[in-house]
Amino acid sequence: MNDPRFFLFDLPRSGRPAPFTIPEEYYPGVRDHWHDAASRRTVDPIEGIRALVIHAAVGFSSAGVMSVMKAHRASWHWLIPGTDEEPHGKVAWACVPEASAALHVRDHRSYPALNGGQAKVDDWSLAIQIVNSRSRDVVEPFSDWQVEIAAEIARYSWAKYPNLTHVVSHALLDPERCSDPGAHFPWNRFRDLVLNGAGDPYPARPTSAAVPMESLPALHNVATCCAAWDLPPADD
Repeated sequence: MNDPRFFLFDLPRSGRPAPFTIPEEYYPGVRDHWHDAASRRTVDPIEGIRALVIHAAVGFSSAGVMSVMKAHRASWHWLIPGTDEEPHGKVAWACVPEASAALHVRDHRSYPALNGGQAKVDDWSLAIQIVNSRSRDVVEPFSDWQVEIAAEIARYSWAKYPNLTHVVSHALLDPERCSDPGAHFPWNRFRDLVLNGAGDPYPARPTSAAVPMESLPALHNVATCCAAWDLPPADD
């Protein structure tokens, strides 16, 4: 069984892909909320990016995960829809501008092999959040598309950010509280897709099948494979 506490690989200097676009669309209504759920980077927003962090959420849908961002508890740059959601297979949701720091790793966390052991990972990283399951009690396999689009986002980032070096799990950075993206995430396949590519990038297929931010209910009890957000019990 894979141990997500050791999910890490580095991007070589050679083999960097040529720039390309990814099938992304802003989550409906997210522009009204990202200023309160993100912060200004303390590093150059292009030259200062060093890492890409992979997260996964268990419990509810993309709307449930986005209720966490609406409550300003956490955020991420991209959200990959769950397997039973209409946007699955079509687009990744853009949630925070890449130039801003998403709130996805606790400030004091660090790892010796990442950016010289510096803390405040949010300032020098990008974040992908993958919706894994609607059920808190069932961990579903990640779909091929979820793994492939996560790899495409990683390759897009590798092409765009000249100093991006590390691709890492949330669990490696915060092993006491987090286990995402989970032992069932196919890390080796994901790594191979990032390093070697999977053919032509997916064509963008616009969709608006998501609950807009202004229509989201109160904060859901969503977990990242380990209840990392310390949320209160959900009403549902």
